[in-house]
Amino acid sequence: MTDRPDTHSKVIGYLLWIFGFLGSHRFYYGKPVTGTIWFFTLGLLFIGWIIDLFLIPAMDREADLRFKEGEVSYNIGWILLTFLGVFGIHRMYMGKWITGIIYLLTGGLFLIGVLYDFWTLNNQISIRNEERRFG
Repeated sequence: MTDRPDTHSKVIGYLLWIFGFLGSHRFYYGKPVTGTIWFFTLGLLFIGWIIDLFLIPAMDREADLRFKEGEVSYNIGWILLTFLGVFGIHRMYMGKWITGIIYLLTGGLFLIGVLYDFWTLNNQISIRNEERRFG
């Protein structure tokens, strides 16, 4: 049996599920397409949102296998993006100080940057963790 890293947390997944009718938990688990669909359809009229309550453990396992662990925590990054994204705190946390300050001064690049980060944050963190691991 292989130990898999615990890159994503079920607790954070369920916390974001509370806002799941906006797709938050789906973005967190690396499903930006369905996250966007949930955002524009209120979780497919709340039915898909309720079904996701039972799908979170499987989404968590899949995300743990898919993304690289390291110094930068997915959980902290996602909490910062979800609640403070327009201030760029999540970018500063990843060491992206210039874009973090730009987000701070422009409201997350007028929210377009925040939307971009919802789509790409997991990959940004994976890349950052790979860079830090291998120099």
